[in-house]
Amino acid sequence: MGFKAVIFDLDGVITDTAHYHYLAWKRLADAIGMPFDLAFNERLKGIDRMGSLELILGAAAATTTPERKLALADSKNTYYRQLIADMSAADLLPGAVAALEAVRGAGLGIGLASVSKNAVEVLARLGIAERFDVVVDAARIARGKPDPEIFLTAAHSLGVAPADCLGVEDAVAGVSAIKRAGMVALGVGLPEVLTEADLVISGLDRFDLASLQALSPQAAI
Repeated sequence: MGFKAVIFDLDGVITDTAHYHYLAWKRLADAIGMPFDLAFNERLKGIDRMGSLELILGAAAATTTPERKLALADSKNTYYRQLIADMSAADLLPGAVAALEAVRGAGLGIGLASVSKNAVEVLARLGIAERFDVVVDAARIARGKPDPEIFLTAAHSLGVAPADCLGVEDAVAGVSAIKRAGMVALGVGLPEVLTEADLVISGLDRFDLASLQALSPQAAI
């Protein structure tokens, strides 16, 4: 006995669009005269678009109208979509396809939980859209990570109890969302950063489903 489904994050796990997000936010920040660099960009990992904009605006967020915020967020999205227009299977991170094949081969459900509103388009450009049973993006939730809603929605859509799911994330906010959903969290990145994860690997090229099944609460029964 073990997990019945694996729910993956997209950015930083399956593909690395982080640089594209950085360039898009940097262009917007420069346009409105707000400071922004790579260090600040780290604070946005796992945070949805409007939440990221609030962080960039800082104190100015309190005096910026909702209409202006929406316009700024739309501008960032336009910049980002221009940057990802040429994405292809070549942009898949090492081990991504093998991990998906291993999960499918074991008969487990496969979900995607991404706060990106462009998740469906990115999956299509990567050529892996059909590998997912369920895709939950920002359009399907009211609260972004670290709220557990996105992972709980994915589990419900898969017809699997949260405790029977393995969540895979590269961001602190994402790992927190997985744990708050009552799932086992596999971190992708650095152990000293993803301290709340049950296990951390450097990338999906280190994804070993057989070993991971031992982390399932069901494995101890």
